[in-house]
Amino acid sequence: MSQVTGCQALGGDKIKEVRTFETTIAGRPFKVEIGKLANLANGSALISYGETMVLVTAVASRKPKPGIDFFPLTVEFEEKLYSVGKIPGGFIKREGRPSERAILTARLIDRPIRPLFPDGLKNEVQVVATVLSVDQDCTPDTVAMNGASIALGISDIPFNGPAGAVTVGYVDGKYVINPTITEKENSKLNLVVAGTEEAVVMVEAGADILSEEIMLGAIMYGHDAIKEICAFINHINAEMGKAKFDIVLPEVDEAFQSAIEAFLAEKMNQMVRITDKHDRNAALEDFELELLEHFAADYPGKEDYLKAQFKEIERTTMRKMIVHERVRPDGRVPSEIRQITCEVGLLPRTHGSGLFTRGLTQALTITTLGALGESQRIDGLDLEDTKRYMHHYNFPPFSVGEVGMSRVNRRAVGHGALGERALLPVIPSESDFPYTIRLVSEVVTCNGSSSQASICGSTLSLLDAGVPIKDSVAGIAMGLIQEDGKIEILSDIQGMEDALGDMDFKVAGTKDGITALQMDIKVDGLNRELLEKAMDQARAGRLHILEKMNAVISQPRAEMSPYAPRVFQIKINPDKIRDVIGPGGKVITRITAMYNVKIDIEDDGSVLITANDGIGGEKALAEIEGIVKVPEVGQVYTGKVTRILKFGAFVELGHGKEGLCHISQLDQKRIAKVEDVVNIGDVITVKIIEIDDQGRINVSRKVMMEESK
Repeated sequence: MSQVTGCQALGGDKIKEVRTFETTIAGRPFKVEIGKLANLANGSALISYGETMVLVTAVASRKPKPGIDFFPLTVEFEEKLYSVGKIPGGFIKREGRPSERAILTARLIDRPIRPLFPDGLKNEVQVVATVLSVDQDCTPDTVAMNGASIALGISDIPFNGPAGAVTVGYVDGKYVINPTITEKENSKLNLVVAGTEEAVVMVEAGADILSEEIMLGAIMYGHDAIKEICAFINHINAEMGKAKFDIVLPEVDEAFQSAIEAFLAEKMNQMVRITDKHDRNAALEDFELELLEHFAADYPGKEDYLKAQFKEIERTTMRKMIVHERVRPDGRVPSEIRQITCEVGLLPRTHGSGLFTRGLTQALTITTLGALGESQRIDGLDLEDTKRYMHHYNFPPFSVGEVGMSRVNRRAVGHGALGERALLPVIPSESDFPYTIRLVSEVVTCNGSSSQASICGSTLSLLDAGVPIKDSVAGIAMGLIQEDGKIEILSDIQGMEDALGDMDFKVAGTKDGITALQMDIKVDGLNRELLEKAMDQARAGRLHILEKMNAVISQPRAEMSPYAPRVFQIKINPDKIRDVIGPGGKVITRITAMYNVKIDIEDDGSVLITANDGIGGEKALAEIEGIVKVPEVGQVYTGKVTRILKFGAFVELGHGKEGLCHISQLDQKRIAKVEDVVNIGDVITVKIIEIDDQGRINVSRKVMMEESK
């Protein structure tokens, strides 16, 4: 670690000194420049890692936002396509709404820093990471995550950081910190870990069916690197950090507080034990109104405070019940999973459908198959520009009994990406299954763990569609309660346990290993012992769920839906591609229109024909085969007679090729003239008997007549 003094930069109306701090992460230089850009922000830092550069800023409002009971933090990840030398696609040549990758990265930044802000902070805080340059070996996501802790740490915004972040790969049986592009191509793991010096606070991973032991080792390996990053950030904070502004907390009236607790205690203990979610929520809603009415006269204007105390006592009461009695709000013991039912083939006209129900949570997933040309195009910072497998997640307000707008928010994008990551290792390759695959998970009822239910429903739907996935995948969400010095890990958490608990730990995988992992912590973090226990308990739950799913469907259906498209493949000489396309695209346009098909042609000569029915696809395939077919001796053709001369007839062999059938080869007996046997327009079957040095083709009808005897 080294510190240098840099050049001068303009900050406000004054010249501000630029300070530079440097270290190395995974053998590559990591540089932080403070005071160079964005000096009107509360905190800003220009972060360089290799040739990747990200400007991260943190800004807070001067006063708390009135009338809210939450911390108003927003995080933005701004992808600038100039950073990778691209001009945005489309009609308007500027960056538009955030890409899916940008949304996911903003969530990655948000999740580890949010728990590190102190309770009671109600000032609006915005963290913005602007990507200025991208070196593909040093991806900007973890650069921005570390930059957020630096910008917040040196600012005057109250923040109990830092939190460092790294990516961990698993290449040839070894862990790799921040793998390069080449290493990622050979890695069985893509794991993002964030944590403080003391513990892990956030995990996001996709894995190629790895064991719990390997995953746990990767998390701990990443945390070792994070400790060094946090020490580096703490050094920067010590040199550059500003004094934090004070948080304005409401004054507490001890008598008022005691009266609230006395009013709520006994009845709240009964409320959290109501096993039915709908009944419990209704009872709690009525009880909250009762609380407000009870104190309205003596303590006017205290509605917000009363509501906050109601929620806090509800939280504490539920948590004490779980850790002391090992009983959960719906009556389950900590490791118990709710009742599971599975159905397939619900929707007759879709290509595949599966309904997964766990307790009240229901996810209906629909599979749609399409041509490879329908793959999603990606206009982003990564090298990848298309995606043939997609998973989308929808969470309408009626699923939780609420009124509202149905829209795709950041949470829905994140849950869809998690499901996509969980199933990716079992999706067949393009060569084995040349289709674009789209899954849509409709959460129709929710009481916790809907993202994992969507993973289970997706497996059922894929199998129902006849997609040859390598194995079934199931997911489960784990929780954690730490109260009164006791700890309890919960399997298959429901909504109340998620909202009022300390951890949301999602694990998805096959019977043989993990394919996706996501963890968020609301407390200081998790150590190795707790992580290991949570993962072992999750594995037992996952195997139980897989057993229930496999009892309904365990193998892909032998036949795809009659409404699913059919794909026909052919490999042609790349030199023949222009013949299939034709001048100005006339040939391929005519074939697609005539047979109602889609045709995708790759530069290597791979041709995929996607048809709504088998007959149209077969006819289109036959026509393309005819176009690219190179005439050879012995081949048989059926074609029209196009020209007649004294010495023979020319027969159409297809797509600009014709062969001469000499008068002696027209019939088995001697004939006086050609017209005694054929006329122009007649269709006859002939065989090629010779191709001379100049490429002229001679055919015979007589040979075919003899062979037919």
